[in-house]
Amino acid sequence: MADFTRDPPTRLSYGVVAAFTFWLYAFGPALALLRSELHFSYTLIGIYSALWSGGAALAGLVFARLARRLGRHATLWAGAVGASAAALLFSVAHGVAAGLAAAGLLGFAGTTLLMVTQSVLADRHGASRDRALAEANVVAAACAVLAPLMLGALARTGAGWRIALALPLIGLVVLYLAYRRDPLPAHPTRPSAGHGRARLPLACWLLALLVAIGIAVEFCLIYFGAEHLDATGLSTGDAATAVSAFYVGILAGRIAGARLTRVSGRATVLLWASLVLTAVGFVPFWLGVQPLVAIGGLFVCGVGIANLYPLSLALALAVAPDRTDAANALTQLLGGALVVVAPYLLGSLADRVGLRSAFTVEPVLIALCVLLLVAGLKTAGRQSEQPALSLQRRDEPAAARLSRARPRLDHD
Repeated sequence: MADFTRDPPTRLSYGVVAAFTFWLYAFGPALALLRSELHFSYTLIGIYSALWSGGAALAGLVFARLARRLGRHATLWAGAVGASAAALLFSVAHGVAAGLAAAGLLGFAGTTLLMVTQSVLADRHGASRDRALAEANVVAAACAVLAPLMLGALARTGAGWRIALALPLIGLVVLYLAYRRDPLPAHPTRPSAGHGRARLPLACWLLALLVAIGIAVEFCLIYFGAEHLDATGLSTGDAATAVSAFYVGILAGRIAGARLTRVSGRATVLLWASLVLTAVGFVPFWLGVQPLVAIGGLFVCGVGIANLYPLSLALALAVAPDRTDAANALTQLLGGALVVVAPYLLGSLADRVGLRSAFTVEPVLIALCVLLLVAGLKTAGRQSEQPALSLQRRDEPAAARLSRARPRLDHD
């Protein structure tokens, strides 16, 4: 395996992912606390999530062109400014309209941040992209644990839960001061590929859709996990805090995933294990009427979901190594579109038939993930003109050459 170095672009990417993930995982519990203050419906929670996801989808639609025109460095810091402004707006807004606008802007700018870092890690580490993405998501999972705990703790103090949303801004300022002069790997292109404009292979579309549906599975739990725990008898504040069990599960799963991905050839097995654990954990969370049973199921569900996103993303990027930004943007475009639909559908159903019955959406999404993983791997195996999937096979000269190649740099 090629040497793995955590150089400045890698460390910057890990830090930016941490800041974005704090906002991402704080958003669901924050909506539960906001609903307790403003007394709005489950459907409106779905609208908040739909606007976030619509912003994410828009980011996916324009990211490849934006990064090509501005360069990754400028795109990264512009996204940081936009996400920080959106988080501050959400934290000071006490009305629905301003909160909805902040949700859409945070979805757009935050997802732009995420895509830049994912492209940087994939191009910088080549065949070791699975390890880089897994490590980034360990950092993200740690922030995911911290976010709801801080929201729940601050909700019980005079400071209030809203102040927690301003904390990632401090981290981004520190990162800017430390890394603003460091160049980032630029998008790799081939003249024969029309400078990145060639069509993405079918396998990339299938695996990108797997990434997107996996995001939808996770977001449904993020947005409605606290509400479901509230229905088991917990108070709103305790339910918002108890959702941290999901994030602790994600952290544990990603720590294990980061260790296992140090040896290539394990992605397929890990993805299957992720889907099985997600399904197994969801059942007691969904059907359990005792808080401890539901919380335990949510923890197992988190362990399963943990590696579904980074490893399926690594597979999607591996089948289009010369079009990293485009493949990356596709995953977020599809993910944003599906996360608009899935939580909104769940919230709408919950208002009509109850939250427990509405959660039937989740097993359907998990089953679709299974089908897409099978189809994506089979299609990738048939595409002999594409580089072999480095995460499935240990012996692949094309990916090894990619990982040894020295990345081009841009200094925007």
